[in-house]
Amino acid sequence: MSDIFIDTQGQGDIRIVLLHGWAMHGGVFAPLVDALRDRCTLHIVDLPGHGRSRDSKVSLQPAACARAIAERLPPAVWLGWSLGGLYALQAAVDFPGQVQGLAMICASPRFARAADWPYAVSPEILQDFGENLATDYDGTLERFLALEALGSDCAQADLRKLRADTFDEHRPDVRALVEGLDVLEHSDLRARVHELTQPSAWIAGRRDRLIPWQAMQWSASQCRGCFTCIRGGGHAPFIGHTDEVITALQPLLAVQPA
Repeated sequence: MSDIFIDTQGQGDIRIVLLHGWAMHGGVFAPLVDALRDRCTLHIVDLPGHGRSRDSKVSLQPAACARAIAERLPPAVWLGWSLGGLYALQAAVDFPGQVQGLAMICASPRFARAADWPYAVSPEILQDFGENLATDYDGTLERFLALEALGSDCAQADLRKLRADTFDEHRPDVRALVEGLDVLEHSDLRARVHELTQPSAWIAGRRDRLIPWQAMQWSASQCRGCFTCIRGGGHAPFIGHTDEVITALQPLLAVQPA
């Protein structure tokens, strides 16, 4: 059994696995958990090296990490935000019996820009974050959080929540942060999106400065998924636009459990 921490809350036959983004932990999903706990059973994962999985030695490489999480949980809808979306997508194509539905929030099959993929962040930005972590841990994370909140029409509230979750007692391990940046820079699951057989929801923030909404629109078109773009949302729309995210999730919440 892996040493990945998974907090289970809520009630109901609809099960949802929640996977957070880089440098965060499962507590960042508090707005969604509060909104869904009365009707869903929620499995809130701290990714390896993050939160209460800080000492986990499980690899953050998508195939290995998705397998380790899938082995711990019953079939469910998997929801991934940002980096967490890579693990949700990997699990959906590798273990379709475990993933009943897929929700991707500001998450893309490829996070780094390429000649044939403009809907992403410059690889140099990810490399700069990695180089600066060793000498300025706090400052590097602060700059990343500011970039996540930038653009949102409730940016200050988003930033307060993101900062509180990052700089609490569950600070992420530097090794995991470096590996996570490597995953973001080099992972490319575009060729596998069309393999999805489950219902999927791709939820973007129109003002997201990290993952352009076109990445999720393209992905939805490859697998007949539902695409939603939240007009005032930045990179973490579930914080300030919780109700709109819940509405976008409804097609998945209606899926009957196996």
